Amino acid sequence: MRIVIATGGTGGHIYPALSLAKAIKEEDPSAEFLFIGSTNRMEATEIPNAGYKYQGIDVIGMNGSILSKIKAFYLLKKAEKKCKTILETAKPDIVIGFGNYISVPVCWAAKSLGIPVMLHEQNSYAGKANKMLAKSADAVVGCYEENLSQFPSQKTRILGNPRASEAAKMIQDKTILKKYGLVDNLPLVVIVMGSLGSESVNKVLKQASKRMDGKNYQALVVTGKKGYDEFIESCKSTGHVHIVPYIEGIEVMCLASLVVVRGGATTSAEITALGLPSIIIPSPYVPNNHQVMNALALQNKNAAIMIEEKDLTAENLVEKIDEILSNEALQKEMSLHAKELGKPNASHDMMEWIKDLVGDRNE
Repeated sequence: MRIVIATGGTGGHIYPALSLAKAIKEEDPSAEFLFIGSTNRMEATEIPNAGYKYQGIDVIGMNGSILSKIKAFYLLKKAEKKCKTILETAKPDIVIGFGNYISVPVCWAAKSLGIPVMLHEQNSYAGKANKMLAKSADAVVGCYEENLSQFPSQKTRILGNPRASEAAKMIQDKTILKKYGLVDNLPLVVIVMGSLGSESVNKVLKQASKRMDGKNYQALVVTGKKGYDEFIESCKSTGHVHIVPYIEGIEVMCLASLVVVRGGATTSAEITALGLPSIIIPSPYVPNNHQVMNALALQNKNAAIMIEEKDLTAENLVEKIDEILSNEALQKEMSLHAKELGKPNASHDMMEWIKDLVGDRNE
């Protein structure tokens, strides 16, 4: 099977695409992949580094003034011609778009050539690109029930995020705790605001870290690499509070009793697949406030508690942490509801649908 995947812009679009490709390759080693993304964003290095063929195209999002939107549309149509040439050479059995404006010209080109198109929407509030493409797509995969009302229901399935499948395979290894100065006989709360951290939230975490010291649980506070030096100038690790710049993936998160995280799509997929109780502090700096929507989807099912950044204080954060970690019944309830939302079979279910779409085309 030959598959073209269009993805880019942010890790939230890129890493689920890579997870799906990895899962397909594990089941079908003969599968061939070509990724298409931008020439100058993170996917241009991340995807080749993961070992996949990559083709860059030049496009920009349709934002800003009317003039900017006209320029963006011109570049999209120009990129569509290039993508058509790329697809005619690659001869894929299917094209999969993972959102972001980068997927628009690729999917347009695929439809003009009669190639099946599948879209993947990571967030509870669908992005502009997927909304634009959904009518002509053959299949739409969502991660939240809310997606059913945003796309044509007859060709939309809630199968989840491939990152959930990777998270579900994670094997707990308590020896990792020592790497971060942690012990295995105390409940653990992991606080991490994405790979880069958050300067604004770090200000609150400095005070929260001092309040958590001496509690009957331990905390791992991840500052982000850029914010680490400034953070530890005024707040250092103590017996129960450990401050680090970075953690590797979810190797330590899967050992936590509670996590405090952003509301990104990948994070949401991972914590629900693992059944982790969570406090979600959505980033206010993302388009369409989609992290708030993701957090609300979990909170409305009693799988998480949301604190918007504008309302965040050291006092209310530690109060919520104390409330959850002192109540075993509440932890179990939140964990159960998180697992109910989790989609650990996302990659497998997507693969089965891909096979059906390709099979229908070849009949």
